[in-house]
Amino acid sequence: MEIFFNYINSIFEFIVPIADFLWDFPTNMAWYKNIPILGNFSLAIVILMGAGLYFTYKTGFVQVTKFKKGVKILSEKKACETGVSPLASFLLSSAMRIGPGNIVGVTGAISIGGPGAIFWMWISAFFGMATAFVEAVLAQIYKEKKGDEFVGGLPFYGKKILGNKHWVGVALAILFIVYAMFCIPAQSFNVVTSLGSVVETITGTVYDRQSFLYYGIVICLILTVAVTVFKGIKGVIKVTDKVVPVMALIYVGLTIIIILFNLDKVPYFFTAVFQGAFKPEAIFGGAFGVALAQGIKRGLMSNEAGQGTITMAAAVADNEHPVEQGLVQALGVFLDTIVIATMTGIVVVMASLWTGETSAAWEAARVSKLNLYLSSIQYLVPGTAFDTIVSVIISICYGMFAFTTLLGMIAFAEISGNFISKGKKCINFIRGLGALVFVPFGCLTVLAGLELGNLWYISDLVNILVVYANVPILLVGCKIVFKALDNYNNSKGGRFNSLDIGIETDYWNDNLKENKQVG
Repeated sequence: MEIFFNYINSIFEFIVPIADFLWDFPTNMAWYKNIPILGNFSLAIVILMGAGLYFTYKTGFVQVTKFKKGVKILSEKKACETGVSPLASFLLSSAMRIGPGNIVGVTGAISIGGPGAIFWMWISAFFGMATAFVEAVLAQIYKEKKGDEFVGGLPFYGKKILGNKHWVGVALAILFIVYAMFCIPAQSFNVVTSLGSVVETITGTVYDRQSFLYYGIVICLILTVAVTVFKGIKGVIKVTDKVVPVMALIYVGLTIIIILFNLDKVPYFFTAVFQGAFKPEAIFGGAFGVALAQGIKRGLMSNEAGQGTITMAAAVADNEHPVEQGLVQALGVFLDTIVIATMTGIVVVMASLWTGETSAAWEAARVSKLNLYLSSIQYLVPGTAFDTIVSVIISICYGMFAFTTLLGMIAFAEISGNFISKGKKCINFIRGLGALVFVPFGCLTVLAGLELGNLWYISDLVNILVVYANVPILLVGCKIVFKALDNYNNSKGGRFNSLDIGIETDYWNDNLKENKQVG
């Protein structure tokens, strides 16, 4: 088995330099790298952050002025005959956003850029909320009805905005499906290894990857995923509705308990973050640009604003006005980065393993971001029974983060697939591809004791391609969003008619005509 997987890994070796080049471009060129501050930012980060700044200005800081309205929309109970509620859509998108990156990604950003990276992570999230608003509104405006469900997202609004060319939507749909599928093995790997770690911690026994324990976890995961995704989007939502709030509350609650154990370190956290944002410590290179770049990159990669990934979740919601879901999805960025990711940052910064007596273990711990995070927890709650309990809970949260992300990937791939064909054969093929091919593949790498680094790079490659495809579309189509926002403000949230802003859509104007005919 190992020979087989190593062969597959070698096949995709050529992907690594391509993915690295596109993510780093043009910072991998000397003339650009030498530009002060800007030289630290890749083109992907520049366009994502630039788009967020532009959308924030043009919407009149919608993420601030309409924050309370978004919370109100989430809190309202709404029965939906078609589609799902705004809250269910919010939780589905959060299933994708709140992933393992909220632990290992944030820890990694701090280990490279220092505590100041958290400050810039907050800044990127603030402007990212406006980007999430724009892409979610476009997803709502151009959604389509499929039986008692809605489908939509990047392929659907991409087609309409780029000249109403069908091939554009097909290309975007295929691009996203490939991205989603190649993200699945890594998440499967994370689920299996984290659950295995839980059992090992509780029993005090290290199990071989070929043991019955790991085979049992693998079988349970494959069956659970298959049963869930073949029930369709609403089947996935039933799971995310329950799992996402629980795992978020547990993670935040656990961090609050750790903070209470270490109240004396709270002032240090804020001092380190704000000072480090502009004057990083020498151990992190002492370069302002590094903290800035790491924070912005981690913030944008964590909350996925501008990547088009949450647009499928935004489209399936039943709203009175497209702007409503835009406000809801902006809150998703807030939850992911300002709340969840910050919890990780608090633990790592308060522990500060790079200082004092713990500095000797710093270099060894920072090699593995998850181990670094766990070591930080152990430092903050030393010599107590709570230490083991925390390690178990964190491993469970890490696994659940990966599990919901995995489900979200398959669900969003299915929604994208509807652009190609809404027939059962096409949709079941995508479900089966994710649940019965890519999930087992990720599980088998665990059993083989391997981490296929080259294979995971494919998701990095397609991810950057999605960013380069989505953000220009948002910049072209944002005028429609600005008109929709004006319409929302003028009508005080009244029922939307796309004809009022000068466009025809498959749902928003035809639906109104049907309602008039029925009346």
